[in-house]
Amino acid sequence: MSFKAKFSIYIFMIVLAMFILIVILDQYAALRNMNQDMEEVMEQASAKLSDSFDQHPGWTSDVAALRDDPEFEPNEMQDLLKKLYPDLEEVTVFRPDSTGIMSEDKVLFGTYTFKDEAKDMAYAAQVAEKGFQVREVNWNGKEYIKSYYSDASLAPYVIGMVYDCEEYNQIMSMKRMDAMTYAGVILLFVLISSYLLAGFMLRPLNAILWKVNEVSLGRFQTAIKVRGKDEFGLLALKINAMSQNLSIYMEKLRQAFEDNRQMKEYLQSFIDHTSDAIHVVDLQGKFIQVNKAFEQLFGYTSEEVFGAEIELVPDTHRGEMRLIINSLQEGKVLPAQETIRMTKSGEIIPVSVTISPIRDTEGVIQAFASITRDMRSRNRMEELLRRSEKLTTVGQLAAGVAHEIRNPLTTLRGFLQLQQHTGKMNLEHTGLMLSELDRINLIVGEFLILAKPQATRFAPRDVRDVFRSVLSLIDSEGHLHNVTFTTSFTEAPCLVSCEENQLKQVFINLLKNGIEAMPSGGRIHTHIASKNDQITISITDEGIGIPDDMIPKIGNPFFTGKESGTGLGMMISQRIIHSHQGLMEIKSQVNVGTTIIITLPALKEGNANGILVEGLDKHSANVG
Repeated sequence: MSFKAKFSIYIFMIVLAMFILIVILDQYAALRNMNQDMEEVMEQASAKLSDSFDQHPGWTSDVAALRDDPEFEPNEMQDLLKKLYPDLEEVTVFRPDSTGIMSEDKVLFGTYTFKDEAKDMAYAAQVAEKGFQVREVNWNGKEYIKSYYSDASLAPYVIGMVYDCEEYNQIMSMKRMDAMTYAGVILLFVLISSYLLAGFMLRPLNAILWKVNEVSLGRFQTAIKVRGKDEFGLLALKINAMSQNLSIYMEKLRQAFEDNRQMKEYLQSFIDHTSDAIHVVDLQGKFIQVNKAFEQLFGYTSEEVFGAEIELVPDTHRGEMRLIINSLQEGKVLPAQETIRMTKSGEIIPVSVTISPIRDTEGVIQAFASITRDMRSRNRMEELLRRSEKLTTVGQLAAGVAHEIRNPLTTLRGFLQLQQHTGKMNLEHTGLMLSELDRINLIVGEFLILAKPQATRFAPRDVRDVFRSVLSLIDSEGHLHNVTFTTSFTEAPCLVSCEENQLKQVFINLLKNGIEAMPSGGRIHTHIASKNDQITISITDEGIGIPDDMIPKIGNPFFTGKESGTGLGMMISQRIIHSHQGLMEIKSQVNVGTTIIITLPALKEGNANGILVEGLDKHSANVG
């Protein structure tokens, strides 16, 4: 059905509803008015008849004799009322009885044809209070109206009158038919007028519908001709502007689609041709996408893994993987993790894995993408580099040891030749030779400590307890050199994973260096603090200090600022701290003092297991 027809029907239905409401209200008002008029007429007629009885005070005793007397005024009034009101069917004057039965001797005037004793007695009782009552009566299939009237002069008698409603109903039917006729004519006029009006009003809409159809087909060039400035004209202008904007947006959309297509092809080409293995899994662990490098690295085909749950993580690293996934779901960004993975054949290979979440437009994680790099080649190269560096270090150490030992050997040879030539033993020369031998022994001992690999057992220890035990050992030596120790330790636990003896060796070396840096005595301040999952140990002396140009060289083999030192002590201390995943920082000012700050990672709560590491240079955290 067209909008034009719908509009006409809507208008017709609205007007029809209004007319029906008006007719109902009109009929109701007319019926109410006619009822009121009839009740007034019936009450007036009853009052006139009552007045006629009031002029004959003794009528009740002579009622039988006066009933047929034409000159009896109530009889004349009755005849007059029937002439005035042709619908008046019966007049009855009766006296109510408490028994509820209307006997003939109770009817004093008129007739009692329309008999309904029970209701007549009930209404008569109400008239004694209200004076006038009306009710509808149905007699032999016809409708009548019966009134009841009484006043002070007439009481306790009641006048009952019965009126025929046929003429009354005919009048109401005629009024109803007239109203329906008028309504039908008006409604027909409204229907035709609304149809023509809808056609006139909807003419501009046809052009708008045509334009909308053109836009839906992707044709935006032709514009609507605007002929008015009403709402339809404004709508036409807006549709022309919308069509122009859609044309621009469609062109941008085509360009964006083309750019997205090219980007998708570029990314797909990158994924397919990169040497790193890439795979995407959903939240249930099912594979969504893999590239060719993944197939080559792990030995699975894309058909085997698509939609399946393939375990690439060995059992020993399942807990680590769960921690990574939980961290990503909490919004953390994780760097590449060096770990191990298992191929289809069961081979365990070292890899570097970067896992990133894939989110939808609302930021909800839908999948995880993993980039896996084979680290076997790199590890072999690093092993070769480490061997090369070890050979270089050994060469440097050998050259340093040879240089350091050659000087005391030359002294020993010279003294021995002198004593051989003179044939006498010089005790002074013997003391010097023993001193040079002790120096050679010191150099060889420290060299052996440095070169010998040891199996180190890491265990949880409180740094404060380790430092206090060192202070109790070295306190006596401090007193000999007029050096006092001051401490400032935090009350919070300072647990670290460490090899206690090695850590003591570092603290002893640093405290001895502080004592030796203060020939005239002084104080050494020690401070231990815990902050941001790190334990900080600082040792500050009041000694001669170290020049700025010498600080970067500290830790090199045989570099020292002391006359009797070898430089190997600081080298060993630095390597011990590095093996504990810590840092050592040196700050110094000449003639003011030196501060050495050691930072160690705090042991996380719940991790109380030690770590067995072969050699100082092999300790590293295995992540991923």
